Amino acid sequence: MTLEADTGAAPGADPAPVAAPTPVAAAPSGGYRSVFAVREFRAVFAAHVLSLQGTVVAQIALAVLVFRLTSSPLLSALTFALGFVPYALSGTLLAGIADRFPPRRVLVVCDLLCAACAAGMVLPGTPIAVLLVLRGLMAAVGPVFTGTRAASLADILPGDAFVLGRSLIRIVAQGAQVVGFGVGGLLLIVVPPRGALLLTAAAFLGSALLLRLGTRRRPARGARDRASGGGTGRLLADRRVRSLLLLAWVPSFFAVVPEALAAPYADSAGAGTTGLGLFMAAMPVGMILGEFLAGGYLSPAARGRIAVPLAACTLLPYAVFLLRPALPWSLAAMFVAGLTCAYILGVDQWFIDAVPEEMRGRAMTVQSAGLMTIQGAGMVAAGAAAEFVPVHLVNGWSCVIGTLCVLAVLRTVRGKRTAR
Repeated sequence: MTLEADTGAAPGADPAPVAAPTPVAAAPSGGYRSVFAVREFRAVFAAHVLSLQGTVVAQIALAVLVFRLTSSPLLSALTFALGFVPYALSGTLLAGIADRFPPRRVLVVCDLLCAACAAGMVLPGTPIAVLLVLRGLMAAVGPVFTGTRAASLADILPGDAFVLGRSLIRIVAQGAQVVGFGVGGLLLIVVPPRGALLLTAAAFLGSALLLRLGTRRRPARGARDRASGGGTGRLLADRRVRSLLLLAWVPSFFAVVPEALAAPYADSAGAGTTGLGLFMAAMPVGMILGEFLAGGYLSPAARGRIAVPLAACTLLPYAVFLLRPALPWSLAAMFVAGLTCAYILGVDQWFIDAVPEEMRGRAMTVQSAGLMTIQGAGMVAAGAAAEFVPVHLVNGWSCVIGTLCVLAVLRTVRGKRTAR
């Protein structure tokens, strides 16, 4: 489960005593169809599809290219790891860019930088070290782009439409997990890796063009309130913002555990490669369905009411792993866990309401960078634990420990609400 926060994820026990924050009242939502009626959003959405396609193809093509050049599984795997590693550093150091410059300019420049990196990978004779550096640079751009786009959606889509627009962005990202890598693998049957990377460059250029021509120019957010000071420290000094960031990050740390251990779990269960593929797809499918149902059929107020109960329950399905279930039960557990991730729709509205308008870009960048970093850390922790503890127990205990942690976070959310 890789959440895009442009993302969220997870967990619980008895949610009854936790009082959910009340979302700001909004006009009745027309569902996802009303979001697509906004011309600017259509351009942003199409650009997202293109850039996401470029990212997925680049991940596969570069991994294959590096392996063919070096025959090293380690270096090939490193190309995937570099998609996570730069997030923490760039998300911290570059977060202010999202508010310091006009958002459209930031988005277009990020796409052009990614296109240039992909074009550099295409050049014959590019050293392996340079290929890896270029991959890292593409990943480093990610938090700034994601945060700026998320903040821009709040201008393009007012009120509840922002929540639905962000939900659509996540749904596409999860869909890419289900089919993207398969399509990328098929592409490499007919196109060499460098040819696929050329398509990646073209995808980012297309995204830049859509954003440049399809969205309005807006002033830099930071210019609206420079006198008040800025910085990530100011953002994190707000206890309400901190608690909502934790509500996005903490569940995700534990939610990725079964996915991180999918290969050894499938092997121990005798599931084979087909079972492994189904296991990896179960949670993204559940997340897509959960967000679609919550966004399309529930009112903003209803999504706010179910957010805390769902968050408290997200990791509970993982308890089934303690019993070493057969594959069908494991798939069901992952699917249900994905369904409950619909809680993030409510949290999205609370977060955008809690953040000062002039710091939205920074806030979204920090949230996105933290989310990707925490998911990477969760994967590493899961792998380390599985060196000493059977895989099914690591999966199962992630439910117990993770649920306790999420309940603690939910208490802080209630506490901040009570203090206001």
